[in-house]
Amino acid sequence: MLLELANYLAQFHSGFNVFQYLTLRAILGVLTALVIAFVIGPTMIRKLSYHQIGQAIRDDGPQSHLAKAGTPTMGGALIIVAIALSTLLWADLSNRYVWTVLLVTIAFGAIGWVDDYRKVVERNPKGLSAKAKYFWQSVVALGVAIYLYKTASPVETQLILPFVKSVTIELGVGFVVLTYFVIVGTSNAVNLTDGLDGLAILPTVMVAGALAIYAYVTGHANFSGYLGLPYVRGVGEVVVFCGAMVGAGLGFLWFNAYPAQVFMGDVGALALGAALGLLAVLVRQELVLFIMGGVFVVETVSVILQVTSFKLTGRRIFRMAPLHHHFEEKGWPETRVVVRFWIITVILVLIGLAALKIR
Repeated sequence: MLLELANYLAQFHSGFNVFQYLTLRAILGVLTALVIAFVIGPTMIRKLSYHQIGQAIRDDGPQSHLAKAGTPTMGGALIIVAIALSTLLWADLSNRYVWTVLLVTIAFGAIGWVDDYRKVVERNPKGLSAKAKYFWQSVVALGVAIYLYKTASPVETQLILPFVKSVTIELGVGFVVLTYFVIVGTSNAVNLTDGLDGLAILPTVMVAGALAIYAYVTGHANFSGYLGLPYVRGVGEVVVFCGAMVGAGLGFLWFNAYPAQVFMGDVGALALGAALGLLAVLVRQELVLFIMGGVFVVETVSVILQVTSFKLTGRRIFRMAPLHHHFEEKGWPETRVVVRFWIITVILVLIGLAALKIR
């Protein structure tokens, strides 16, 4: 929106051409989303508290969490609003990749919103049934996967192996399957991780920032050629969206840091996870996402192992799943668990970024 205005004003003063620079608009996207979160956040928290839209805490979870009962939830709506407004202001709205990732984020946010609404407003502890949730997630994920496959250039359906040069795997229609699992899997992985104050949001911010670098390189013919990465024309514009994610996430963390004033709920977790998954698909770095989002992966695997073990043997592998609850049950303070998971994410993101050059 503002890019179009700058293009118009550039004919009167050349200084407005500065807004053509993608890096500048990405930085402005970060700052705009951050400011929006800071401005809207307090009002949203007060409204959620006034309407008693508070988190229900399960009595079979860690006892230390019982004190969190009633904390406003559905704060993920704040993140989505900040991302959407910032992206619409600074991104090139003629770019199909921008609209694809923005609409998918909003769609998954809507699924999470319905789930949260039924739980905290209608007082239905089941919320949106698991079958219904996965059905709608599948509808959106398959829809965007088929769309991307039908409109893809040959390079956009190749699987890139990190740390391996000049080796790609042509996926063909398997691209649709991979895209589906990456989007749905990442969405639910972030949702499972969102169990402690600040635990999910900062890793999301760090991974989104790293994917912004990949998007910039992948959308730049010279840089992608130099680093041996596929060149996807136009995908660099999603750097603005990534910047908005970073800004909105940091703004939300201001209110979500321990002790949290608000929780993101499914409306935020499902949306952010889907966005990360789709961004990885767009820049052809699904396997790098698996590395950088290692905390999300381990949290998900811990749940799968726990459920499988209990059903087959009647025994639990962990004291409680997801994994962060296991460490809480071992006596770790919540803040120690969160900060250590953050540190692990920093390391994993750096490893993922190293794949840019080590090939």
